[in-house]
Amino acid sequence: MNSIVCITQVPDTETRIKIGGDGRSIDETGVKFVVSPYDEYALEEAVKIREAKGAGDVTVVCFGPERAQSAIRDCLARGATKAIHVIGDSLRADSLGIAKVLAAVIRSQPHDLVFVGKQGVGTDNSLVGPMLAELLGIAHVTVVTKLEVGDGKVTAYRETEIAEEVIECSLPALVAAQKGLNNPRFASIKGIMAAKKIAIESKTLADLGLAEGDVYETRVKVVAMELPREKPAGRKIDGSDPVAAAKEIVRYLHEEVKAF
Repeated sequence: MNSIVCITQVPDTETRIKIGGDGRSIDETGVKFVVSPYDEYALEEAVKIREAKGAGDVTVVCFGPERAQSAIRDCLARGATKAIHVIGDSLRADSLGIAKVLAAVIRSQPHDLVFVGKQGVGTDNSLVGPMLAELLGIAHVTVVTKLEVGDGKVTAYRETEIAEEVIECSLPALVAAQKGLNNPRFASIKGIMAAKKIAIESKTLADLGLAEGDVYETRVKVVAMELPREKPAGRKIDGSDPVAAAKEIVRYLHEEVKAF
């Protein structure tokens, strides 16, 4: 059972983001970059399947700048067996451009399952997975919270607003991982040391037969970025006298907040 896990590197969710000087990108100075959280669920599921089957490879594929090497090494330390890094400015590419790059890599690799996170937390588009499956001509299931791998098929469980869907499809297939699919492991010291010995295969767009226009075509353009407005400080009401506190809360909601 060979699995390919597509990952992206994003700013740590605890990092304080600053807008760049151009007003259309982030200032990467001092920003800590990590594997996109939903991609961690995708990687863990692929590694678990390999461990259960006792054979096959888990190949990590990443399209991004040189700094993405750290994210790839992290995935190797968590159980991936191979890695391919397509070097390029992924921030310039839209979802379709990224999907084209990933598809070009995956077509040349043996694969039964392709895993992605349900979305990259950098853009939250949830588009790369379905686009990638369409380019590869394979079935796909998104926001998967449970996966069963059978003989030549998979059964995927996905939660909707009103029920749980159970979908069965033949292999090869693409699965977009949702939180709850598993509990991603941490990299062990043994895993970190082993990852250092695994060569990361580097490729360029030209190696994949892609022109920059194929990937960086401006179908989507960022016009401007701005940080969310800061929330006003909360108001504390003295609760030593419950009756007086209740009256003040009602007055505040009615006269100042205009809640009713």
